[in-house]
Amino acid sequence: MVKDRFKVIAAVHIFLLKDDQILLLRRYNTGYEDGNYSVLAGHVDGGEDVITAAQREALEEAGITISKKDLNIVGVMHRRAEEERIDFFLTAKKWTGDIINKEPDKCDELAWYPLNNLPENIIPYAQQAIENYQDGQPFDLYGWTN
Repeated sequence: MVKDRFKVIAAVHIFLLKDDQILLLRRYNTGYEDGNYSVLAGHVDGGEDVITAAQREALEEAGITISKKDLNIVGVMHRRAEEERIDFFLTAKKWTGDIINKEPDKCDELAWYPLNNLPENIIPYAQQAIENYQDGQPFDLYGWTN
């Protein structure tokens, strides 16, 4: 009997940055971390690279277009949750279009917050990834126990 090969879920998380602020969204009506803050994010679709996935998510969630040259991968997290995940964290300081909440059925707030004064109810792994970015730490493990 041949065992199925292990598969991991890949996701992108976009840190939109303006001055010393980051764009956060508050999850709503999704069944996952509702009422808590995160950043623009989503799964990488099959046949899609990480940069293209980040561009697609930014357009789907905030209505903005980000050029490939304006997206920088600043972190990777191997995260253990219900399923094992690999999260890619990207920054963008330039984009085209006005930021709007394109998914009001999943997000009830989209707002700028100071990087040094984030809300207390931010999703913990997202908080860790933002701190890693600020500390220049490009890789982390999250949710694993020794």
